[in-house]
Amino acid sequence: MPREVLVDVQGRRMRLSNLEKVLYPEDGFTKGEVINYYSRVAPVLLPHLAERPVTFRRFPDGVGRPGFFDKNASRHAPDWIRTVTIATPGSSTGAETLDFAVLGDLPSVVWAANMAGLELHIPQWKVQDDGAKRCPDRLVFDLDPGEPATVVECCAVALRLRDVLTEAGMTPVAKTSGNKGMQVYAAIRTDDAERPSEYAKALAEEFERETPRLVVSRMARNLRPGKVFIDWSQNNPQKTTVAPYSLRARRDPTVSTPLTWDEVAACRKPSDLVFTAGDVLDRVDEHGDLFAPLLTAGPAL
Repeated sequence: MPREVLVDVQGRRMRLSNLEKVLYPEDGFTKGEVINYYSRVAPVLLPHLAERPVTFRRFPDGVGRPGFFDKNASRHAPDWIRTVTIATPGSSTGAETLDFAVLGDLPSVVWAANMAGLELHIPQWKVQDDGAKRCPDRLVFDLDPGEPATVVECCAVALRLRDVLTEAGMTPVAKTSGNKGMQVYAAIRTDDAERPSEYAKALAEEFERETPRLVVSRMARNLRPGKVFIDWSQNNPQKTTVAPYSLRARRDPTVSTPLTWDEVAACRKPSDLVFTAGDVLDRVDEHGDLFAPLLTAGPAL
């Protein structure tokens, strides 16, 4: 296979390199397969990336070597990649602003995959909301199991969250993290950037009071073994969460995969909810976009 291939993607000419390079050594999954996955999943992925600045987790030498987070796209992006300048006070780079990529079309997604941007992380707000207030349009609960708890325990918590959020007039959806946990989301409307964190924290604390042997809402790691940590802080406008349909940098090319609630209820062992790139493409053919409810404006929070 040639080391470089010149391709035309919807009118954008780009050079794809090292397509045969193995990025997932345990699985043999190559860079070419990463690009193919993102190209094929783009129809359901792109609506969830629309108008959201992307933080990449890049692994140019594959997942067997250390990767790095990449926020400043302007250093290496072609001029047709849309970027947006966002204030980043307190950034580890020392920069007061960074130019984030906004992936709005298939060529942009292919470019990111060619850069070995395996993981795509996005905030709960859109760029037109940037400014003094970054008002989220999504509420998220990140469920992180502390060993020996697993995603099975996360599912029990997710089902309780579904019931509470539904009763509050929301339409919750769930996905795997692609790692060991999962997330529950709901579309919302708010003009207070801090309100989602306050709401999620209060609900997490309520769950901890009700089932202290299963749930923890506090961040101290020594409290987490055997419990599900409800990370309400992911609603902070400064934070990002892995995007639906994003690959993860695990041993195998697992994906942060939208689920049906029947699948959540039926989970009995962690392997029930492990999906790789090929699995997800089949699931999209079968189910369409299970995260579509997030694309409709939610109720006021």
